[in-house]
Amino acid sequence: MPSVNGSKAASLDESADGMCGRPDRSGCARFRATSSRRTVLQAGVLGGLGLSLGDMLRLEARAQERSTAAYTASGARAIEPKALSVIQLNLPGGFPHHESFDPKPEAPVEYRGSFGVIKTKHGDILSENLPKTAEVCDHVAIIRSVVGKIPDHGLATYHLFKGYPPTAVIDYPPMGSVVSHELGGRGVIPPYIAIPNAEGFVGGTGFLSSAYGPFELNADPGVKGFKVRDLSLPSGLALDRFDRRQKAREVIQRKIRRLEADPATLDTMDGFYQNAYGLLTSEQAQKAFGFEGEPEDSFKLYGSEVTGLVKGPDGRFHPKGLAERLILARRLVEAGSRFVTVTYGGWDSHVDVKRNCDDQMAPLDHAIAGLVTDLARRGMLDTTLVWVTSEFGRTPKVNSNSGRDHWARCYSMLMAGGGIAGGVIHGASDPVGGEPARDAVPLEHLQYTVYHLLGIDADKELVAFGTRPIEIIKDGALVKGILA
Repeated sequence: MPSVNGSKAASLDESADGMCGRPDRSGCARFRATSSRRTVLQAGVLGGLGLSLGDMLRLEARAQERSTAAYTASGARAIEPKALSVIQLNLPGGFPHHESFDPKPEAPVEYRGSFGVIKTKHGDILSENLPKTAEVCDHVAIIRSVVGKIPDHGLATYHLFKGYPPTAVIDYPPMGSVVSHELGGRGVIPPYIAIPNAEGFVGGTGFLSSAYGPFELNADPGVKGFKVRDLSLPSGLALDRFDRRQKAREVIQRKIRRLEADPATLDTMDGFYQNAYGLLTSEQAQKAFGFEGEPEDSFKLYGSEVTGLVKGPDGRFHPKGLAERLILARRLVEAGSRFVTVTYGGWDSHVDVKRNCDDQMAPLDHAIAGLVTDLARRGMLDTTLVWVTSEFGRTPKVNSNSGRDHWARCYSMLMAGGGIAGGVIHGASDPVGGEPARDAVPLEHLQYTVYHLLGIDADKELVAFGTRPIEIIKDGALVKGILA
C-alpha cells in the first residue's frame, strides 16, 4: 500500500531514519554538525558599526547575487489580514508527537512510550509532558495529521522554512524573507528576525535580495549578560561622531551615483546603511532588543527558572533559556517585527526518547503556555500568530535503543492566535500515530494558511532570474478547519 508521501510504505517497525547513519545518544552526526553553524548576518544592521571598504564590497557582492523579484502582470488577490506578525517556535531535530501533541495511550507499550496523558478543558488528551499547554488549549489548535515529504534533517528543514523541497535548479526564499518582501517593516524594527540565529540548513534568501534576510542576534537571550552586539556603538565611538560618519558616507554615496553605478545595487546598499543607522539610533529598537522594563512576573509566567530533569555536566539542573527567547520575540513583534523565528532544543532522539523529553519538555511546556497567556493578556493574540514547528516527527514504534527514529508521514504542530480557532484538534493519526487517519494536512497547506492569515496571496507568482514566475506556495490550500 503506498504511503501518503507517494513512496512505498515502510513497516512501522522500520527505523525510517533517512540519511543519518549510525544514531547515538546525541542524535544524527550530520544534524549536530550542521545545525550548530553560525550563518552570516544578512539584515541591514551590519553597516551600523562603521563599515570598512572591504565590508562594503562584501555587502555589494551579496546584493548583486539577488535577482529582481516582481509581481506578475496579473497581480494578486486582496486578502484581509488577520495577523500582523508570526512567532515561529521551531523545535529542530524531529519533535516526538507521541510524547507531546498526539499520545496513544491505548496502543501497545512499544508504540505509546513511557508517558501518560493529561486532559484539556475540552476533554481532549495531550501527553503528561504538557500540563501547562493543556491549560491554554482553549486558545490553541493542534494539527495531528501534518504530512511531510522526506525524513532527512536538511531536506525537511529546507522544506519547512521555504515551502519547497530543495532542488539543484533553484534556491527558494524562506517564508520570513517572503513576508519581509511582501509586507515590509512596521517601523524601524527588522521585519524578519532569528533568535538566536537562523537555521543552518535553510541557507540564504534564495532568488530574493539579501536585503530580505533575517536579522540574527548572534547571541542567546537566555544567557547572563545578553547583548546584541550589532546594536551597540563600538567602544569609544560617541553618537555625534557616529552621525558625522553617517553624513560622510552619504556624500560618498552621492558621488558614486554620479558615476552611474548600478542603481539597484546602490539602493540595496542604501537600505543596509539606513537600517543600520535607524537601529543604532532608535530608542524603540534598543528597548525592544532587551529586557528593560520587563516585569519579573513575565519571566515567571514563561518559566524562566524551570529546568529539565537531566543534570548538566556540573551536576546541576539548568534552566534552558527558552523563556527569555520567547519574551524577546513578543517584545519584537510588539515593536513591529513581522516574522520572528525562535529555535529551541535538539529533539533527534534515536536513543532514549524519554530522557530527551525529561530534559527539554518542562521548559517548553511552560514557555508555550506563557507566550499564549501573555499575548492574550496584552490584547496581542488576535494579531499574533504562534506557530510551533519541527521538520518531522518520530517513528510510531520505539526502537531497540529506547528511542524513536525519523518519521515524516504523519506528525503534529500547534498554532494559536492570528485568526486560528481555539480549542481545536484538527485531523487525526491512526491508532499508532503512523499515518493520517482523517484530514491529512500536507505541510504546504499549513504554509499557505500562514501566508493567508498575514494577508499574502500565496498563489501569487514572484519572478526569479528576471523571467521565471514562481508561486509563493505551489499547490497549497487553506486549512479551513483551523480558522476562527
